[in-house]
Amino acid sequence: MASSVLVAVCSIGATAWLAVQTTTQAIQQERGQVLADDASVYSELLGYAAVHRDWDTVAPLVHDLAERTGRRIVLTSKAHRPIVDSADSDAPAPTTVSAVIDPLRTDSGPLPGTGVPVGAGGIDPRATGPYLLPEDERSQLGQWADKQLACLRDLGINAQRIDSPSGRPTVKFNAARLPEPDDCYLPLDEPTATEREPLARLNTMVGNCLTAGGRELPLPRQYAVQVGPDFSWTSKLPPDEYTDLIEACTVESRRTQLRAYVAPASLLYLSSPGAADTPQFDLSAENRTRIIGVTGLVLVLTVGVTAVIAYRLVRPLKALTDAARNPSHPYRPVPVSTGNEIGYLTEAFNEMSERRERLEEQRKVMVSDVAHELRTPLTNIRSWLEAAEDGVATPNPALVTSLLEEALLLQHIIDDLQDLAAADAGKLRIHPEVVRLGDVLHHVAAAHRASSDTAGVRLTVEGEADIDLTADPARLRQAVGNLVSNAVRHTGRGGSVTLSSFVVGDEVVIEVADTGTGIDPDDLPRLFERFWRAEKSRSRHTGGSGLGLAIVLQLAHAHNGTVTVTSTPGVGSVFALRLPRVGAGGWYSRPLSTDTAASQGVRIRKK
Repeated sequence: MASSVLVAVCSIGATAWLAVQTTTQAIQQERGQVLADDASVYSELLGYAAVHRDWDTVAPLVHDLAERTGRRIVLTSKAHRPIVDSADSDAPAPTTVSAVIDPLRTDSGPLPGTGVPVGAGGIDPRATGPYLLPEDERSQLGQWADKQLACLRDLGINAQRIDSPSGRPTVKFNAARLPEPDDCYLPLDEPTATEREPLARLNTMVGNCLTAGGRELPLPRQYAVQVGPDFSWTSKLPPDEYTDLIEACTVESRRTQLRAYVAPASLLYLSSPGAADTPQFDLSAENRTRIIGVTGLVLVLTVGVTAVIAYRLVRPLKALTDAARNPSHPYRPVPVSTGNEIGYLTEAFNEMSERRERLEEQRKVMVSDVAHELRTPLTNIRSWLEAAEDGVATPNPALVTSLLEEALLLQHIIDDLQDLAAADAGKLRIHPEVVRLGDVLHHVAAAHRASSDTAGVRLTVEGEADIDLTADPARLRQAVGNLVSNAVRHTGRGGSVTLSSFVVGDEVVIEVADTGTGIDPDDLPRLFERFWRAEKSRSRHTGGSGLGLAIVLQLAHAHNGTVTVTSTPGVGSVFALRLPRVGAGGWYSRPLSTDTAASQGVRIRKK
């Protein structure tokens, strides 16, 4: 609230100050220069001076500019001798210099009204002098530039051609990969016959400048600087000592060389002829009262609107704060009273709280299930050992085998819990490599052949046998084995379980289909929850620990894959494990050559 009021007061004060300043500036602009027109006049006169040796023929241009801009344009020499005046009357000339027209000493930055950057040392790039190329050289360089442009574009490099005022084209491009030295090379940067002689004179002038005043250079002066056709310079001298000196000599030598080809410096005067006096803004007592009244009204409205908005903003935030500090049990959602970002925040808070409540309930149920699952085998082991110790039971091979089965079951539950805990902590490590999927499926089928034969279930392998994918073979066998074990367990005698594999796009699909009892549609959403069984009455020995499908889901996610299930009660179920052909994030945990990877269709990513 205080911040909003402060902003309102500052904005009102700034608005009132800007109103006075804007009015004053508007009056001054009507009396003074129009910046856009002045920039156009300056740029065109500067361009004229860059390509003419004198001002003898500038009068038509000055009168045309005066007619277009409505400004009076007066041009004089630096000694204040008149050159041209756009006014036909004998009105006194303006006394304030608007600008100095000198193409060899312009202001830094782009030329006004053109956006063309000024050259080094403030030299107008339109001042070409002896470097203006004839038509035949322009044509030759233009052909080379077009060839280089086409070559670069064929390489997929975005390039464009820029023609300088002297007629020399330049090909500019931005590319992450520069072309090879022999690719697209054409002698665009080499001086032409027209440029060689003035460039040689310019180099001589720069060398004379560098050795002027008895300066001692570590190298002969002809090696000190080289000026190219784009007037760039390079030096073999220590840059920290001679960079500024070389740059200054290059710029000054260019000015000396171009001075004979440009018009002499002149003074530009701009004014608005016949401008009527504009009444000043009147800050009388009446006007000040109006300003104060409007300011007060705006402040009152700002405070009122801010108070209403602040109340609407704070009320749902207060409800969120109370709900966060004092969570209810059972959870009651915070009402959503707005449709803006605070409403979205409330919905997100409700979803988070609901998810937290659900996770807390799942945690309690899981703790209870873990205790139950561990208690049963431990109770059996303890009971039989106590019976053997009391002499009630005889420690024969059958008893030892029974105790061993209970210990193995207990170890299996602990291993499954350890895998799930590692997955929850993000520490489930996999070691991907290229595996032949057919070999994995046949290995799983062979491992479960005994249990399927004992249960009277036919176990077969179908599908494409030559599919390669990148996965952890041990974890892949574990996931498929859990699905096969689950299918055999829920298929009656005389039924069948089929393992099949095929490729869909960039994915490999592994299906485990059975002709068992099927799953009720209401139970499908909870099928992959931990310790959950569709038949609550089923014993642990016939129904498993309830962790197998949860482990399959985690292993599928670890390989960037998914697992789905479709089932029809009384007909059977189909579990589909979908994995990318390049799995586990798309990288190998062991070195792999580029040729080997290319032959196997594997993408290598640097870690």
